[in-house]
Amino acid sequence: MAIEIERKFLVIGQPWQQAVGVVFRQGYLSRDKARTVRVRVADDAAFLTIKGVSVGATRAEFEYPIPLADAEALLALCEGPLIEKTRYLLDHAGTRWELDVFVGDNAGLVVAEVELASEDQAFARPDWLGDEVTQDARYFNSNLAAYPYCRWATP
Repeated sequence: MAIEIERKFLVIGQPWQQAVGVVFRQGYLSRDKARTVRVRVADDAAFLTIKGVSVGATRAEFEYPIPLADAEALLALCEGPLIEKTRYLLDHAGTRWELDVFVGDNAGLVVAEVELASEDQAFARPDWLGDEVTQDARYFNSNLAAYPYCRWATP
């Protein structure tokens, strides 16, 4: 089984300014608590992803490339508004970080994610890393599609 172990943090400042980003558009065919089914377009590549329930920072994840035309058609079937963001890859002390800078209804939100080999894997914290939000369901992309950042009273 494919497993994802990921921790998520808010970002302080703009450390991505010198990096090259990839624009993502993604939507959800299912946002059920037991599973999410996501369609994502990243530049000219497209993927269908199924994720299971998170237990700590771990969950099952299955991702498959699909034809771009199919992804565009599936995005039209998705629930709620699409998630739009630019992803930047930054390396810090031997660890690869993915920084997502959201636009649209989630503008102003910047989140850093790190994928780990185990939940207790140590890593050096970059100085631009803010509060951890791994367990805060508001920051799940599937929830941001239903309850965008612009509608939060206070982040």
